[in-house]
Amino acid sequence: MQPPPPPLPQPLGAMATGAATLTVPCSVGRRPKRSSQRRGSGSASVSVRASSDANTVTLLDYGAGNVRSVRNAIRHLGFGIRDVRSPEDILAADRLVFPGVGAFGSAMDVLNSTGMADALREYIQRDRPFLGICLGLQLLFDSSEENGPVSGLGVIPGVIRRFDSSKGLIVPHIGWNALEITKDTQLLQGADGHHVYFVHSYHALPSDANRDWISSICNYGDSFISSISMGNIQAVQFHPEKSGDTGLSILKKILSANPSGTKVPARRKASKLAKRVIACLDVRSNDNGDLVVTKGDQYDVREHTSSKEVRNLGKPVDLASQYYIDGADEVSFLNITGFRDFPLGDLPMLEVLRCASEKVFVPLTVGGGIRDFTDANGRYYSSLEVASEYFRSGADKISIGSDAVYAAEAFLQTGVKTGKSSLEQISRVYGNQAVVVSIDPRRVYVNSPEDVPFKTVKVSSKGPSGEEYAWYQCTVSGGRDSRPIGAYELAKAVEELGAGEILLNCIDCDGQGCGFDIDLVKMVSDAVTIPVIASSGAGAVEHFSEVFEKTNASAALAAGIFHRKEVPILAVKEHLVDAGVEVRV
Repeated sequence: MQPPPPPLPQPLGAMATGAATLTVPCSVGRRPKRSSQRRGSGSASVSVRASSDANTVTLLDYGAGNVRSVRNAIRHLGFGIRDVRSPEDILAADRLVFPGVGAFGSAMDVLNSTGMADALREYIQRDRPFLGICLGLQLLFDSSEENGPVSGLGVIPGVIRRFDSSKGLIVPHIGWNALEITKDTQLLQGADGHHVYFVHSYHALPSDANRDWISSICNYGDSFISSISMGNIQAVQFHPEKSGDTGLSILKKILSANPSGTKVPARRKASKLAKRVIACLDVRSNDNGDLVVTKGDQYDVREHTSSKEVRNLGKPVDLASQYYIDGADEVSFLNITGFRDFPLGDLPMLEVLRCASEKVFVPLTVGGGIRDFTDANGRYYSSLEVASEYFRSGADKISIGSDAVYAAEAFLQTGVKTGKSSLEQISRVYGNQAVVVSIDPRRVYVNSPEDVPFKTVKVSSKGPSGEEYAWYQCTVSGGRDSRPIGAYELAKAVEELGAGEILLNCIDCDGQGCGFDIDLVKMVSDAVTIPVIASSGAGAVEHFSEVFEKTNASAALAAGIFHRKEVPILAVKEHLVDAGVEVRV
């Protein structure tokens, strides 16, 4: 039996601030200074109070997950933000946005303990303008099976259930899927057949009891409710703030008093879950202390010249913004400095996330340094606190590397889930869809599967001595240290511990431009029921179609070919369309 979810972490060092403060412009460079304003669970340190209530949105931020993205999208659309600090603030709102993030039970615990659950019920019963996002939709239903049953707000009949992975369905449902409009509502007008971004493991099913509420459905295994609309009450299972210009247009319609002038941009007709193309940015300080995007060859990021300087391919926020414009489905940041110092002290990545999330309206993932830590003063910070700060700085997902390897090794040795690993804690509070495990394996050739106690594959190309088999040995510390565990065994273990997605790298292919390691990707993607992102080795558009056609990968990630402008993202998308692969274009 798993221990109960820990309480939702507050932002580190948080203290209450005023309802609205001036926006501080982003500046990412050398050792950025942290703002003197600290963010409480309902703080608005990046929001501006509008001069008129007609342009002000009340935001219910109960302290879990990435609400900064919703803030930035609302501000980007020209609205001010007023934060909820008490149940009375909910009842006084003219327009209320509830971007629920994390686990159903944890959210209801907070709402009930603060008195906000009753205030929400009363506000909705009055038919006041309301928008729920993701968990903000699910909480409207009677109950959820997630760590439950757990009672919800009881506004809409139905039970929130987990997607069924027993028949090969990949869970969580992560990525860009198509909407099917079922109710003639102005708010979703023109959105039929568009790709919008979903990330969830639990869903609401249509029924006779709730059919009058449903405004759109989406198909993933079965049809589930993707949005509801009744009077002034709106809620969506997808994330409009992460659905690019399509999502922003939908969000503007919902927030605007007169939405008739807002149009959803025209797109090629979407029909199903799309394969994702992800741009990855390896970020570190160079020898001058400047924050740069770099790229390694088999994890070596220094130039092969006498200077041995860190390879500089651009500024993190500028590149991320450009990749969003170019059509990247997600942007992933990896801090590869190694976090030799306290990961939340002067960490440049926090400012990178804050600034990028103001310009990039697709999902942001960050990895590096997510672990338990004791600073120089002896204060202990849990990995949950570290992850919380990442989420509140703009990350939608966090990526765990070495720490997940150690947790998996311990689990395989004992068969016991302690609930204490960073992977288990973060997954339990924020949901497994928010946790990516990054696997860094190296190919080890063998003559026979019986030579090692790990899962092997018959390789497409023989080894240097004619070996026909290989296993993939996992590494930690940026590929520097090998561990006695294979990629197959690690993937199975971290799925059991609560990972929602796997980022599958390959040290042998990194920076080589010869294509993804199809043998590796197929082995792992066939073994797990969570999404697998293929990484390392892309050098041409054909490599993307190959990995999608030959494996069960849900996404493909590339870095160097995008940074060096060798292959544009749009060219990859156009090639995939021509190859018959569903993508968001």
